[in-house]
Amino acid sequence: MTNKRTVTIARGDGIGPEIMDATLKILEHAGAAIEPEFIDIGEQVYLSGNTSGIPDDAWESLRRNKVFLKGPITTPQGGGYKSLNVTIRKTLGLFANVRPNISYAQFIKTKHPNMDLVIIRENEEDLYAGIEHQQTPEVVQCLKLITRPGSEKIIRYAFEYAKKNNRKKVTCFTKDNIMKLTDGLFHKVFKEVAKEYPDIETEHWIIDIGMAKIADTPQDFDVIVMPNLYGDIASDVAAQITGSVGLAGSANIGDQFALFEAIHGSAPDIAGKGIANPSGLLHGAIMMLVHIGQPDVAARIHNAWFKTLEDGVHTGDIAKGGASVGTNEFAEAVIARLGHLPTTVTPVEYKSTEESEEGSFTLSPAVKDRPKPDIVRQLDGVDVFLFNNEQTPEEIGQALEKVAGPEFSLAVITNRGVKVYPNGFPETFTTDHWRCRFQIADEQSRIDHNDIISLLSRIEKAELDFIKTENLYRFNDELGYSLGQGQ
Repeated sequence: MTNKRTVTIARGDGIGPEIMDATLKILEHAGAAIEPEFIDIGEQVYLSGNTSGIPDDAWESLRRNKVFLKGPITTPQGGGYKSLNVTIRKTLGLFANVRPNISYAQFIKTKHPNMDLVIIRENEEDLYAGIEHQQTPEVVQCLKLITRPGSEKIIRYAFEYAKKNNRKKVTCFTKDNIMKLTDGLFHKVFKEVAKEYPDIETEHWIIDIGMAKIADTPQDFDVIVMPNLYGDIASDVAAQITGSVGLAGSANIGDQFALFEAIHGSAPDIAGKGIANPSGLLHGAIMMLVHIGQPDVAARIHNAWFKTLEDGVHTGDIAKGGASVGTNEFAEAVIARLGHLPTTVTPVEYKSTEESEEGSFTLSPAVKDRPKPDIVRQLDGVDVFLFNNEQTPEEIGQALEKVAGPEFSLAVITNRGVKVYPNGFPETFTTDHWRCRFQIADEQSRIDHNDIISLLSRIEKAELDFIKTENLYRFNDELGYSLGQGQ
């Protein structure tokens, strides 16, 4: 290879510089055709006054090179500092987080020797949208955002990944027995997309039992796709039960950009001691090499890594008290075995891949150029949220009944999702945050925003403190809101 691909590199914080130097040394000796372009991000940038942890020149490098190999980052303690990982993923549209989880039972003790699953996590939406509010002295909220195009992108990516990597099954994890609209949409889109891949087996699990099955029988899974928060937790659990979180690499893929890293953190407690295991970042780099069209180099490194473990060369986290080597010694051992193949495991082979003109993943027309949906939206009412720490549910309900007016009827009042009016239980614990549902008094009538504004005006005149509203809509005559208890 004569043409080198320029790659943006961040050494990171804590053990980051040590494991990045070791990884780049291995890549250089293996013949990786890359040209590193280093940027400074992370802790020192945060402490210089940049609350995002990344300066403008680093953004310019990322936008120019479109491929990023990143060491782990430390976010300083205290408020005001944004998560750099989340900022990069969302800003660059890295919607797919890909985390292979493989057990290496020949070298590392594990209860699950036949584990080989890939978790594909939606990376931009869900609770990680980071939209939070304190609404009352006692109540804060976080908005869970699930979109149809966001769901289709990640689910279609999971099926395409399975197809290209000869995987036989794609599993979906949600909690749509409780969150029927948000997780329900994700599951619905999964079933729609699955119809386009009849040769791939599909299944769905509720997240709690699905997580239990990962911990108990991970060999039953192949590719798993799920929303952001579940994927974050599940991928760490899966990595841990392979034998070590320290071995897992991660890819963050978007339409135009890609980021590769280890899944572990910056481990400041062992920084500078020269004992960190570079394997997680090395596996991220291997995924990067496959992504940029250098599969032979990727396989050469991976097989040398296998041979190193096979020969009993282990860092302290793997040796578990036995003979161990440091970061640099481990890297040198991998370099010494480049060109060698393992004998106790099947040598790795990677297929050549080509990036599309638009980047690393081409969206289907259904996502990229989706037409505006033909949907009729009907306003059914409004949920009005109150701050009130003085009155009983009965007193609040009676006051609201008086101001409902001819357009609305007060359907229910809930506190933390539990019905408290009408006919609530006095034993129910309540706080200072009340959801009050007003629905149209007559199903044959129609209301508009002016009716809601008038209702809020009447509520204010009754000296009740509203803090938020949520309009209640039907979409093509299907409810776009959850039903309150007692309805």
